[in-house]
Amino acid sequence: MRARLLSIVEEHQKLSELMATQEVASNPNVYRKHAKAQSDIGETVRKFEIYQANEQHLAGAESLLKDETDPEMRELAEEEKDGLVTALKEGEQELRLLLIPKDPNDEKNTIVEIRAGTGGDEAALFVADLFRAYSRYAETLDWKIEVMNSNETGIGGFKEISFKIIGDAVHGRMKFEGGTHRVQRVPATETQGRVHTSAVTVAVLPEAEEVELNINVNDLQIDVYRSSGPGGQSVNTTDSAVRITHKPTGLIVTCQDEKSQHKNKARAMTILRARLFAQIQEEEDSKRSAERRSQVGSGDRSERIRTYNFPQNRLTDHRIGLSLHRLETVMEGEFTEVIDALIAADRTARL
Repeated sequence: MRARLLSIVEEHQKLSELMATQEVASNPNVYRKHAKAQSDIGETVRKFEIYQANEQHLAGAESLLKDETDPEMRELAEEEKDGLVTALKEGEQELRLLLIPKDPNDEKNTIVEIRAGTGGDEAALFVADLFRAYSRYAETLDWKIEVMNSNETGIGGFKEISFKIIGDAVHGRMKFEGGTHRVQRVPATETQGRVHTSAVTVAVLPEAEEVELNINVNDLQIDVYRSSGPGGQSVNTTDSAVRITHKPTGLIVTCQDEKSQHKNKARAMTILRARLFAQIQEEEDSKRSAERRSQVGSGDRSERIRTYNFPQNRLTDHRIGLSLHRLETVMEGEFTEVIDALIAADRTARL
């Protein structure tokens, strides 16, 4: 571990020297690339410098204990030594976590797709509730929500909704939301007070840039048709809705929320690109099956990851055995404790 840390310190220094040269300083793109690389390892370098300083202080305290005969001075040296030993253990753990390879997708924006599963109208209503909860959570982090496509039920729910979340390190915090979310509650239409169980599926896809994924236009079948859905002057009057089929994979994306065919096509392409990118990543993950098994589950819609039990005011995440008895606040967007716990569990498992 020390050899790896020393090489990172050396790399940090080399980047500083490069950024100080006229050649790099005069080229904004190259300078930005080096600045990003330096920033990515900056925290590791700072933590290692603190760790090395504590090592030196510990050596000094131990040297003092060998030579010092004064009882009070020895007591102070013993206290300092104990504190430094604890600090070094904590520092080593922090450095080990920092050396875990970062997911290159963590800094990206993400596309979230929520679909109603079993439960009919009640599942569709929970799609709307979960979308609202994620939107509230996004607000707390100054993230922006952009609805890409939706299919309303007419009673306030959605059969499905796709939206993009734009902000800092979005995918790194949202990626563990993928899977099946089960809800247990008394539906508004239930006259006898019986608890119903329904489910929705969530897919979380890192946004893929065009440079990352080149799609051959000959592989696409693009159809336009008239929008359908509740209300709106443009509904059923213009061919603004777009359906894109990726012929090699059979993936189909539809968008009809915008009045403009051009905008719907652009949004459909964004979703298609994200789905294809995620598919490629899943194939790579399956090749690294051992590494995949060590991580907290994410992304697989067939995996039941969480239960929202409204009568008991309880949220349970089945992957890490976490239960919170404050479901009402979670549904108002307070996901921080759940997501932080999932990130910590994933780091620990990979460590």
